[in-house]
Amino acid sequence: MDLESIECVSSSDGLDEDEIHQHHNTLHPHPHPHQHHHDFSKPRSNATNNTTIPGPTAIAPATSVHELLECPVCTNSMYPPIHQCHNGHTLCSTCKTRVHNRCPTCRQELGDIRCLALEKVAESLELPCKYYSLGCPEIFPYYSKLKHESVCNFRPYNCPYAGSECSVVGDIPFLVSHLRDDHKVDMHTGCTFNHRYVKSNPREVENATWMLTVFHCFGQYFCLHFEAFQLGMAPVYMAFLRFMGDENEARNYSYSLEVGANGRKLIWEGTPRSIRDSHRKVRDSHDGLIIQRNMALFFSGGDRKELKLRVTGRIWKEQQNPDAGVCIPNLCS
Repeated sequence: MDLESIECVSSSDGLDEDEIHQHHNTLHPHPHPHQHHHDFSKPRSNATNNTTIPGPTAIAPATSVHELLECPVCTNSMYPPIHQCHNGHTLCSTCKTRVHNRCPTCRQELGDIRCLALEKVAESLELPCKYYSLGCPEIFPYYSKLKHESVCNFRPYNCPYAGSECSVVGDIPFLVSHLRDDHKVDMHTGCTFNHRYVKSNPREVENATWMLTVFHCFGQYFCLHFEAFQLGMAPVYMAFLRFMGDENEARNYSYSLEVGANGRKLIWEGTPRSIRDSHRKVRDSHDGLIIQRNMALFFSGGDRKELKLRVTGRIWKEQQNPDAGVCIPNLCS
């Protein structure tokens, strides 16, 4: 896609669209930013009163037992089958194939000896979740801990930026700052938006994906995406919203997207997907406003030599009506 021919203008909550300009570099896939990662082994800090929230250090495992269960090659916790050499050195089953059946400590041949004693020790342990310093209070048997951690609600989020592969992880406040400072994403406050997409050669639709804007409303953050790709043999455009939080929280919100002109209109309403789901997963599930190219050209008017799409939308919070037992929308003022 010829990115030099793309113009994107966003406006939010009463601002004229010409008042807010997105430079072309917000649409380009940025060079891979410097890698940033939270240190999740440290206690987290409360941003409002600068108090430190300690983790449950009293239930941390004994260092010696923890080290015994750590694979010397990958340093991950070992799970059955735990292998050992003739001299008693242990390693995990994944690394056994990586070291070509040679003990990484003494270089002796490993064979197929199981360390049943260490497996029994592990079975008797109960350990806190690895994300306890981020607020998870749960304690699990050793062999259940790994499964929980893969779906723990306190686990860090992956960077939701869609313009390049980014391996940065962190909590939501950290990722908001990362998106603003490293990916140069536009930030807006408000629950309504107005975006214009312009392309000089609409006959060329290549796979392109980028994040347009991050919106802050109801004390939460939402990512608005716009993509161009081939759906089968047909070139299409797609807009959708993702919620910066977990899926259970995302269900509390709804959003609408609208595009139209010349007396025609397409409207999409739905629930924003959590950033736990990648933008590619959302796109492939077609969970958003999809605009066929012919319809997009019709909305553009004129001689159809230039694509001009105006996508407007709003976000609202669903509130439970205690009397009727149904959800009613709470519109942002």
